[in-house]
Amino acid sequence: MIRVGRRSRTARLVAAALGVALLAGCGDDGYEPVGPFRPLPEGAPPEVGRPPEQLPGSPAQPGSGEEGGDPNVVASGLTVPTGLVLLPDGSAIVGERETGRLLQVFPDRSPAKELMTLPGIDTTGDGGLLGLTLSPTFPEDGLLFAYVSTATDNRVVRFPIGGTPNPVLTGIPRGEVGNGGGLMTGADGSLYVGTGDAGDPALAADPASLAGKVLRIDVFGRAVGGASPVFSRGHRDVTALCQDEERVYATDESREGPDELEVVTDQGDATAPPLATVLPEEGGLGGCAAAFGTVFLGALDGQRVHVLTLDDEGDPVEDATEEVLGGRYGRLRTVVLDTEGALWVTTSNKDGIGTPAEDDDKVLRIRPPGGQPDSPL
Repeated sequence: MIRVGRRSRTARLVAAALGVALLAGCGDDGYEPVGPFRPLPEGAPPEVGRPPEQLPGSPAQPGSGEEGGDPNVVASGLTVPTGLVLLPDGSAIVGERETGRLLQVFPDRSPAKELMTLPGIDTTGDGGLLGLTLSPTFPEDGLLFAYVSTATDNRVVRFPIGGTPNPVLTGIPRGEVGNGGGLMTGADGSLYVGTGDAGDPALAADPASLAGKVLRIDVFGRAVGGASPVFSRGHRDVTALCQDEERVYATDESREGPDELEVVTDQGDATAPPLATVLPEEGGLGGCAAAFGTVFLGALDGQRVHVLTLDDEGDPVEDATEEVLGGRYGRLRTVVLDTEGALWVTTSNKDGIGTPAEDDDKVLRIRPPGGQPDSPL
């Protein structure tokens, strides 16, 4: 159950149809780029239709050309895919948490292409390759940023595809738990970095510590808007960050109680009431995407994507919370909306907790109803 916070008494309901459409998207002659990034159209909130009761047969390997496979699966046979970023040509780069391997995956299910492996990653505890984002000037510089765990710290690095990772921000406290990993390129061109408390809640309240924070830095690792990179504090374990037209959101995972969806504000404190909470058995929040008054949350333990509709003042509409993909693909982590309105989702069934199928882990792409290029999900 999602319990929503009420910060306003005058919220107006916004209707949204929620669910998933299962449409094939295979190309016969290999992947065809869709062109440069285009903003999602303004207007109606994302909409998806529910899946049929029975899915097609076993998912085909990506790009195998087999008919009758699960059209939602664009890549399979991966190992705990975590970070995922969309490229200007409509394909995506996904990173494996435990191996540091980066692969390019394609919406038409062409064969996944291995690009490189990030070195020096330490996967003990809940560490590893935990987040990816593009440089705010990616078309010009071709740089990616990653949030990774090493043997001594958590850090942000930057690199071109096939190049050597260079440190951008180091010294984020590392623990056996609570290593965070949220990473996002904001609309303002800053990098937002979500960190965990490294298992020590006192660090989250300490303004001098980088643990339990949302940090805001430029591409060189320098603080934006002040002497400190700390944007907000008091978080437990920020596993994902996302942004809509007005707000920045963080998923904050708890080791004991419910997980939280929080609105992140400059110099804010996560001890303020959250926007919504998710019970432990339905939580394990690890992904976040937002657009047009709708927030999508990937849930590991809950094995679903939670969908929240927000009213005009940014509060969840209590009777309009839904879920999609419940139990169909196992543990779900990263969620990203693309320019065609489709929802990309990674599974996390090989993480030592899930029950992997023979072809796990997978990258899914759930297309909007009708598959129209310019219609939001």
